[in-house]
Amino acid sequence: MVVRREPTLADVAEVAGVSLTTVSRVLNNRGYLSQATKDRVAKAIAQLNYRPNQVARALHGKSTNIIGVIVPTVALPFFGEVTAEIENALANHHYRMLVCNSMGRADREREYLDLLVSHRVDGIISGAHNGNLKEYQTIRMPLVTIDRDLSPTIPNVRCANEAAACQATRLLLDRGARRPALLTSRTGPHNRREAGYRNVLEQAGIEPLIFTVDFHTPDAERARLIDAHLDAAADQIDAVFATDDLSAAAVLDWAERHGRRVPEDFKVIGFDGTSAVRRALPGLATVRQPLTDIAHTAVEVLLAQIRAQAKNEDAAPVDSPIELPGELLPGKTT
Repeated sequence: MVVRREPTLADVAEVAGVSLTTVSRVLNNRGYLSQATKDRVAKAIAQLNYRPNQVARALHGKSTNIIGVIVPTVALPFFGEVTAEIENALANHHYRMLVCNSMGRADREREYLDLLVSHRVDGIISGAHNGNLKEYQTIRMPLVTIDRDLSPTIPNVRCANEAAACQATRLLLDRGARRPALLTSRTGPHNRREAGYRNVLEQAGIEPLIFTVDFHTPDAERARLIDAHLDAAADQIDAVFATDDLSAAAVLDWAERHGRRVPEDFKVIGFDGTSAVRRALPGLATVRQPLTDIAHTAVEVLLAQIRAQAKNEDAAPVDSPIELPGELLPGKTT
């Protein structure tokens, strides 16, 4: 049986007929070397299809040009599309990324943090939705979050959630809704979309009604819980502002099954406005997050940290959160 293995630096040196030190100097462009020597090493590398060990490079203080990205799961349209935009933005700067799906589990996120730190990636972008993990406070490498408050010292890039939620809620009232409910993943002061909803209803003198279904609830259970909330309040509400488009889709399904005419006697608006959901539900009213701008801004802030660290300097302070405006899409469901 032939055992296959990746070629090593020693294999390159043997094929090129030079020392390990010479191969290392060629790879790192250090010291004077004749063109003939460089050509022999290059030929050996091509012949063996040798790939430098990025972890070893990192241990010697060199950049890996790899960024770790942690998200709940790229199967969700928002995170799938923002991850693709991050990849494009990184490629423009000759960086690559490792994508880690936490699947809503704090233990898995901890494991991925350990993996990324131990593999000496150049920086981390985190968009996972677990509760604050103390492990982030001990990380000394460049770090940026997307729509996640970890610490005042960690830059957070996000949509201007509160302002966008105000627009969404006002649209429901302007279109004739008198008792709009909020469907969200969790309630509290960190939920700026909830804050926008509450502000508009307070100004209108309307009592808020909030339903929560945790972000990480399995799909089948999620649909059942949404149905239960809507069934219990069916006689009280005439509209729903869902803080993500997939939940808005579940509300539309409920409305159809219960004979509610949308938008005549029941109105629905979502949040995210991803391309995938827009294709599936082109008429859904929603707020489109500026995914490209969010991704490119997160990458630029992270690379500024990386450049400063390479010079043993502190990165320029960033006012956090960095909020980018969403776009209201009225659609046909309001």
